[in-house]
Amino acid sequence: MAIDYRITLDDAHEFSYRIELDREYDAQAASLAPKWTRLEYQQCSNCPLSKDNFSHCPAAVDLHRVIEDFHVLPAFKKVVVWVQTPEREYSKQVGLEEGLRSLLGVIMATSACPMLGRLKPMAHNHLPFASSHEFALRAVSLYLTQQYFNFREGRPADWELKGLVAQFQQLQLVNQAFWQRIHDTCEGDSNLKAFLTFFSMSSSMTYSLQTQLQKIRPLVMSSGDALG
Repeated sequence: MAIDYRITLDDAHEFSYRIELDREYDAQAASLAPKWTRLEYQQCSNCPLSKDNFSHCPAAVDLHRVIEDFHVLPAFKKVVVWVQTPEREYSKQVGLEEGLRSLLGVIMATSACPMLGRLKPMAHNHLPFASSHEFALRAVSLYLTQQYFNFREGRPADWELKGLVAQFQQLQLVNQAFWQRIHDTCEGDSNLKAFLTFFSMSSSMTYSLQTQLQKIRPLVMSSGDALG
């Protein structure tokens, strides 16, 4: 199962990427990756990996080609992004920042990083160019579905979303470390702004979850439900 991305610049130059959704850490690919992908380079403070088993950060190894392809380009540059998932195709003219946010997000969520791996269910239902409301709705919906199965299978269920907030607090630490990891290698601002946007969306799930829930309430409640 894979997702294909194609980013076309205004001079018709294309960048193509195929993201296999179920993949493992590739030690050989890691050995050829740049130094900023090494595990100890700006390692996340909550990283559970040991350099005895991982010489490089799995997510950084997976990301480095994209980071280097666009490291000199400005975030506002208009591009056409085409995405093919197993179910459907998407195409949109966007600023490079928005296109990279979607691409970097699905690569990170399907990497061998155990922290980012918590987002893998969202990657299996990938929605390119998602708004902040769509991001919140999908994250909450998937989490509550997990709690339903916990309940049905006799495990404690977290209906108050405390675990979801905790998960995104941990992901914030990962986002912050990645910002530092790629900061020195980027001459343009497209990758940095893509990470900043993703960081902001993740932050909203911790600092203002109730606000986010109130914003999406009209999307999930019918008028009859609202009166009940």
